[in-house]
Amino acid sequence: MARRSPLVRLPRGLIRGFSALHRMGIRASGGRLGTKYRGAPTILLTTKGRHSGKDRTVPLLAIPVGEGYAVTGSNGGHDRPPDWYHNLVANPDVRVQVGRRSFAASARVVAGPERDALYERFVAVLPTYHQYEEATSRVIPVVLIEPVQMP
Repeated sequence: MARRSPLVRLPRGLIRGFSALHRMGIRASGGRLGTKYRGAPTILLTTKGRHSGKDRTVPLLAIPVGEGYAVTGSNGGHDRPPDWYHNLVANPDVRVQVGRRSFAASARVVAGPERDALYERFVAVLPTYHQYEEATSRVIPVVLIEPVQMP
């Protein structure tokens, strides 16, 4: 039996703290540092808070899909999706920064075979995603983010 990754079900405060540091590092470097993991891009996704209306930005591992990207609401295997997921379901108009490039995009949740195929691509980059699935009873959402204008 494989040993469970320490990344599965980290305390929410630790996840938020690490995300804040990662976001600050990407921004402070002008998008030059912290933007790749195992060959996959890390993007900054900005959503509008569904209650506050304020911009909320999170760094997320992404999988390139055409001109856009797929991201997953794994939330480290917790039983609740991350806040950014609820925000983009309420308002799918988002902003994406990839390295030094930024663009407006539209987000849509994918399901069925499309979701499963994209999720397997995440597992191929980081096998811990499989453990996230095992740690929760919810179906971990996959979101496709597509530019609304050419970046």
